[in-house]
Amino acid sequence: MSAANNGTGPCGACKFLRRKCVKGCVFAPYFDSDQGTAHFAAVHKVFGASNAAKLLQGTPVHKRVDAVFTLCYEALARVRDPVYGSAGHIFTLQQQVVNLQAELAYIQARLSTLQCLSLVLPQSQAGCRSPTTFHSASELGSDLVCSSDTSMNVFDLPQPQQTSIELAGSPNPFNRVTEDEDLQALAREFVSQCHPGVRFRPSTSG
Repeated sequence: MSAANNGTGPCGACKFLRRKCVKGCVFAPYFDSDQGTAHFAAVHKVFGASNAAKLLQGTPVHKRVDAVFTLCYEALARVRDPVYGSAGHIFTLQQQVVNLQAELAYIQARLSTLQCLSLVLPQSQAGCRSPTTFHSASELGSDLVCSSDTSMNVFDLPQPQQTSIELAGSPNPFNRVTEDEDLQALAREFVSQCHPGVRFRPSTSG
């Protein structure tokens, strides 16, 4: 279909109708001799040549191009689908639009979810893997060890040196060995009650 006939032969409509294309043919500006023949064949089959001519003659000149395109589209669609015609094609396009809108909504929701995760994950990882937290924990463990060692050292008192108790002015200390041993036993018992962790060396006297 072309906007005008080149003047070398009949237009596509007259060629299909096997008639002479006269000057002022209403189909000549819109149906060329090549593709216009097939298009006009569909229009003639669906609407009829006389009905198409009357429709174009009653249409303003500046709107005839749109009218011819509409006639050709509806006629070709009706030839391909005699039941639904162009309505079947329109329904197919509408379904494609619905499917694409659903796919677009899914992709947008997916992108929104990924963006939220990209903002949340770095914060959670920073909170779980904080070097300061690990350092504080290690310091806390070392403090506990140090405090444990210190508490053990406090109760691990040094052993007192054993001293002999001698009475001043005794003329012969060796005669009082029994009394010294009794006094040392009492002293050990007293120290053991007050300081249970203190240990005494075995006595070397004898």
